[in-house]
Amino acid sequence: MVALRGKEIDAFLARPDSGRPIILLYGPDAGLVRERADALLASAVDDPNDPFSMVRLDGDELSAEPSRLVDEAMTVPLFGGRRAIRVRAGSRSFAGGIDTLAEIPLKDCRIVIEAGELRPESPLRKACERAKTAVAIACYPDTERDLAKLIDDELRPSSLRIAPDARAVLTALLGGDRQASRNELRKLALYAHGKGEVSIDDVMAVVADASELKLDPIVDGAFAGKPDLVESEFAKAMIAGTYPGVIISAAQRQAAWLHKSALAVADGTPVSTLLESGYPRLHFSRKGAVEVALRNFSAPRLATIIEQLATAALDMRKQATLAAAIGQRALLSIAVNAKRRG
Repeated sequence: MVALRGKEIDAFLARPDSGRPIILLYGPDAGLVRERADALLASAVDDPNDPFSMVRLDGDELSAEPSRLVDEAMTVPLFGGRRAIRVRAGSRSFAGGIDTLAEIPLKDCRIVIEAGELRPESPLRKACERAKTAVAIACYPDTERDLAKLIDDELRPSSLRIAPDARAVLTALLGGDRQASRNELRKLALYAHGKGEVSIDDVMAVVADASELKLDPIVDGAFAGKPDLVESEFAKAMIAGTYPGVIISAAQRQAAWLHKSALAVADGTPVSTLLESGYPRLHFSRKGAVEVALRNFSAPRLATIIEQLATAALDMRKQATLAAAIGQRALLSIAVNAKRRG
C-alpha cells in the first residue's frame, strides 16, 4: 500500500519519486489539493500553459473511456520534452485506467489526480494505493501546528512578526481550506507592510471580515435556528464567489465540535468552560450563537446532523451544478429544525 503520511508527504512533494508518476491527491481541503497539484505539475513540465505538454481531463468523462487516460499518458509531445496530465475526479470511477497504467512503464509523464473526500473502499483510492507506480496523498485541514508554520511562512518575506494575541485570533480564523488561508495571510501581509509587527487590530480589520462574511454567520445561524440569516448570508457568499462545499465543510467541523461539546456538557462540564477553551478558540462575537446551538441540539441529534451534512457533501460532488442548492437546503434544514425545537 502506497499511502503517504506526515513527513513522507513533505519529502515526496519536495522531491517527487520518478518511479511513482501517478499521484492521487484527495481529501476535504480542496485548497490544499489544488496547491499540491499546482506544485507537482509545475515541476513536471517546462511550461504548464503549453497545451502540448499539459493535458487536462475530466474524471467523469474518463469513466466512459478509461483507456483514454492510457492513450494520453503514452503520447509523445509534438515538440518533445516532458508531459503531464491533470485529472479532476468526479463521482464516476475511472480506476480501470489506473490499473492498466500501473503495468506500463511511463517515461517523462506525470499524472496528477485531484479528488474530494474518498472512502478507503473507493475504487480510485484503492487502485492508486495498490499500484507500485502510484501514490495516494490525503489532504486534510491544517492543524494548529500547520497554521503556525503557514503564518510564519507568509509573513516572513515581508519581514513581519506577529503579536501573540494576534496569532491566537488569526489561528482561530484560518483553516479548512489551505488556499483560502494563504490568500487571507497575503492580504494581511500587504495591509501590515512596513509595520514590523502584526497586531490584533490588523487581523480583525483584514482577516476577520472575510472569514465572517463567508462562513461564520451562515454556520452559526444554522445551528442557532435562524433560517432567514442563513438564506441571506448564503446568498452573499455565493455572490462573493465562495464555493458552497467550503461552507458545508465548515458546518461539518462545527457539527463535530458541537457534538463533542454536547457530550462534555452531558458529563457535567460547564458550557462556559467549553466556550473559553479548546481549539480552535472561538471568537468572542460567536459565543452567544454557539451557546444557543448547544441548547438547541443534543448529542444524538448532532450525530444525525453530521450524517446529513456528509450526505449533502457527497451529493454536491455528484451534482456539481446543483451544489449551491444542495448546500443551502442542508443548512436551512438544520436552522428550521433548531428553531422548531429551540
